Amino acid sequence: MKAEKRYKIVYCTPALYMAGGVERVLTIKANYFADVLNYDISIILTDGKDTPLYYPLSKRIKVVNLDINFEELWSCSFLKKVIVYLKKQRKFKKKLTAELITIRPDITISLLRREINFISKIHDGSKKVGELHVNRANYRNFESGDSNIIKNLFSKFWMNNLVSHLQKLDRFVVLTEEDKQNWSEIQNIEVIPNPSAFKIDQKSDLTSKRVIAVGRYVYQKGFDLLLKAWSIVEKRNTDWNLVVFGQGSRDSYEKMIDDLKIDKKRCHLLGPTNDIKKEYLDSSIFVFSSRFEGFGMVLVEAMSCGLPCVSFDCPCGPKDIISDGVDGLLVPNGDVEQLADKLSELISHPDEISRLSESALLKADTYSMDTISLKWRSMFDSLFDK
Repeated sequence: MKAEKRYKIVYCTPALYMAGGVERVLTIKANYFADVLNYDISIILTDGKDTPLYYPLSKRIKVVNLDINFEELWSCSFLKKVIVYLKKQRKFKKKLTAELITIRPDITISLLRREINFISKIHDGSKKVGELHVNRANYRNFESGDSNIIKNLFSKFWMNNLVSHLQKLDRFVVLTEEDKQNWSEIQNIEVIPNPSAFKIDQKSDLTSKRVIAVGRYVYQKGFDLLLKAWSIVEKRNTDWNLVVFGQGSRDSYEKMIDDLKIDKKRCHLLGPTNDIKKEYLDSSIFVFSSRFEGFGMVLVEAMSCGLPCVSFDCPCGPKDIISDGVDGLLVPNGDVEQLADKLSELISHPDEISRLSESALLKADTYSMDTISLKWRSMFDSLFDK
């Protein structure tokens, strides 16, 4: 029987002090690889020097902060930003090259930030892998109404440049089969979904008359669409509540509640919570209103707690995760009336909530770290197959 190889892996990402989805997923994977598979894991950062990490990392993981401080660019004028960026990028390339030559990893994984422009040119002996955590159509284009001819030309040039770098990688990993189809120029592409942050050890009893949504208060998450749908649902189901948890400003959404005359006693827009699993367990339905996603990790989290999900069929993620009518319900992307109809229909049929819940738990199990790790191990092994 072939012995399992214990790989030495380096991850490259800007920072780990934020409570973001990429940061959480990287932490889950790195901890598992280090503590369960006994891999030698290092994470190289460029920003957040001396700032505490948001998610706890295994003591077996080495963290190296190159202290490039790209975040300084946020406060620069356009001209100064170009000059400072070029200077910092040269410094980054030099320091990352030195670090990789010192570590001599088997595999270097880029989360497709600034190092993607040169990582394939670093001759440290490692295989180079790229991980994308958003879908292609919305990569570096997250808000609406800010496009113009110059930006579109630059975006096209930037994407062509990115593709040329991705083609030089040993492997390029995306999160969904749907998004894989968007990268027809790339041959070395593989699909590995994100793992669930939760173990399936508790299940909602589905008695709470509460619908839950989770995400940042930004255009992408579509909470404006959700509130329009809820203004319909609440009139049909007068004893059900909606609660939303997330970071960001809620002012414009609170104004929408007033404008739509939504009952504030049954619609609550809250900040982030340190125990989101408890909130899932205290709910009976999860609603997902995003306009677009890279994956939709919260869908898997909710399903891990036994919640049936009602989701827009947005690009990319929901159709990979949810089997419509089996373990959740899909709604045409952006269709507010159908979202309201599907929620109301599910609320009116407790037996259907229970049926979808059981199937959701089965689906969520396929996203456990134990299962997802097999995909990563297979991919790692394939990099060294003769």
